[in-house]
Amino acid sequence: MTTIPRDGKLDSSLSLLREGNHFIPRRCQRLRSDIFQTRLLFEPTLCLHGEAAARLFYDQSRFTREGAAPGMLKKTLFGEGGVQGLDGEAHRIRKQLFMSLMTAANIRELAELATEEWRVAIDAWQRRDQVVFFHAVQEIHLRAACRWADLPLCEAEVVKHCADIAAMIDGAGGGVGWRYWRARRARIRSEAWIGDLVERIRAGRLEVDKERALSRVCWHQDADGQLLDTQTAAVEVLNLIRPTVAIARYVTFAALALHEHPEWRQSLPTDAALLDAFVQEVRRYYSFFPFLAARVRADFTWQGYHFPRGTRVLLDLFGTNRDPRSWREPDTFQGDRFLREAANAYNFIPQGGDEHATHHRCPGEWFTEALIKVAIEQLLTRMRYRVPSQALDIDWSRTPIIPTSRFVIDQVQALPYGQADPTTGEMQES
Repeated sequence: MTTIPRDGKLDSSLSLLREGNHFIPRRCQRLRSDIFQTRLLFEPTLCLHGEAAARLFYDQSRFTREGAAPGMLKKTLFGEGGVQGLDGEAHRIRKQLFMSLMTAANIRELAELATEEWRVAIDAWQRRDQVVFFHAVQEIHLRAACRWADLPLCEAEVVKHCADIAAMIDGAGGGVGWRYWRARRARIRSEAWIGDLVERIRAGRLEVDKERALSRVCWHQDADGQLLDTQTAAVEVLNLIRPTVAIARYVTFAALALHEHPEWRQSLPTDAALLDAFVQEVRRYYSFFPFLAARVRADFTWQGYHFPRGTRVLLDLFGTNRDPRSWREPDTFQGDRFLREAANAYNFIPQGGDEHATHHRCPGEWFTEALIKVAIEQLLTRMRYRVPSQALDIDWSRTPIIPTSRFVIDQVQALPYGQADPTTGEMQES
């Protein structure tokens, strides 16, 4: 049996918080191995990196998600009892609920709703001195997602609910500091908000469209033939709404990429294949969560390494998406990369790997791609704007990543629909 290389520290939890996305790939590089063992919160943990390791990680006969996610993530990002922590038949049935909502018609509808919200937002931005783009897009996506799900959203509470959902996402990598506690309080408030809607719907006090996502979750029967309890139903509704708000990060990075690589601005509006490739490169290069967690289902051996039952295992998302064995010059942004290089379900895993229906790959990938495309269309053909001098650097060790300034724009001008010139868009700084 081959000894698994070891990270030498007694416990590496603080190093993980400091290094974030770089924690696993740096050690794999230093140890010259796609696997190493460490201790996180004093629990033995195996870390995996690369395409071959991803293929192993998604072998459901060897790994389970039950009890894998750290408690801090459950109390902030995922919630207790959500689909991410299920396995086997329970996961299959719950996942079917989500997959049934990911139809081409639903994806197209969400994109159309987002486009409508962009129109309203751009008009309002013209009357503002500056727009913090990241925060503004979060609100656009929340409004569109709630309309899509038929989730009542009071205009006076948009900012509050959006801030809470954003805090849950941002707090996922904040350790036990203020970001974590803010995220935990935000989840409690958000689950209470959605839980109240669930109870009112079930009691007949609130009427919603039975074909929409909110109602579908409310009346979903789980593997035991029972309705989800109120809290779990609220968690799963948030698992539909929260990722849509999270996509605002990718949209912000798309805007940043267009700003830093203006050579793509003229071609993207008229070249669908290039647009697809550009969107995927945004997702690869700016992958903003570092890893996924699982536990070993039963003892097994892989490449001479022993995996003991119950051991927690982390799969490196960030480093696998930048693995030089899969990608040429992986640390550079290349908008047309995906026209030349081959991606598969194990070397390109910004939202998980393998296939969507039965594994834990995020079904929201299709929503992600659609909403980024909508945003790029708005930025290139529906508005002109200026990017003033600001701190656009990215702390890659932060989880999740975001430009320091959150990408500020000003001097916004709406362009008429049907009359836009695709060569316009961002104005040069004056």
